[in-house]
Amino acid sequence: MTEFPHDADTPAGVPARTPAPDGSPAASELAPPITAETLGRDPIRAFLHWLAEAEEASGLRYPNAVTLATVDAQGHPDARIVLLKGADERGFLFFTNYRSAKGRELETHPDAAMVFHWDAMGRQVRVRGRVERLPAEESEAYFQSRPRGSRIGAWTSEQSARIEDRETLEARYHAVEARYGDGPVPRPEHWGGFVLRPREIEFWKEGAWRLHDRIRYRWSEAQEDWVTEQLQP
Repeated sequence: MTEFPHDADTPAGVPARTPAPDGSPAASELAPPITAETLGRDPIRAFLHWLAEAEEASGLRYPNAVTLATVDAQGHPDARIVLLKGADERGFLFFTNYRSAKGRELETHPDAAMVFHWDAMGRQVRVRGRVERLPAEESEAYFQSRPRGSRIGAWTSEQSARIEDRETLEARYHAVEARYGDGPVPRPEHWGGFVLRPREIEFWKEGAWRLHDRIRYRWSEAQEDWVTEQLQP
């Protein structure tokens, strides 16, 4: 069996951690344990705090990158990385082509899951809930805030569809670019946002000897509030 990671594979510029005998970092290298009390009553607020810390300390190019898991029409799981573009009292916001594989899957099976992982910080957040489209005016506002090249790209790509080669894709891009010239680039009707409204949000923090902290928030319809529980690692 091949075991990972190997010390020799540590990327340049990233300090190597000295693992404990089982590969776990020493307790002295880890942040204090998390509890429902330290996280607070509002998991969205706690998530935004963690994301802000990841933006400052993780060293990641995209600390807002998240694995989005869906289910296709045959009931098969699917997953990919997307970029979170916001989070508020409604849930977690992202944008895509509604005709893409994930867009079609979410229309068929609107239940989805997300996983955020900030390895350098020893943190992870898991989210499960139901997805729905954002209002058109919200998608419009975000679309117009994107760089012009990205707006042209939204018209260029029939996302997830087959194409002959890279040259064909670039030719399509230049054709769209010529079509709009210096004028405004409208939002395609098939492009817009989704919000994942969470039913569960779990915060995970790395612990020594694989004794990780797991705090789960579950939305209670009866109590109209979040209830928390600590899970074994």
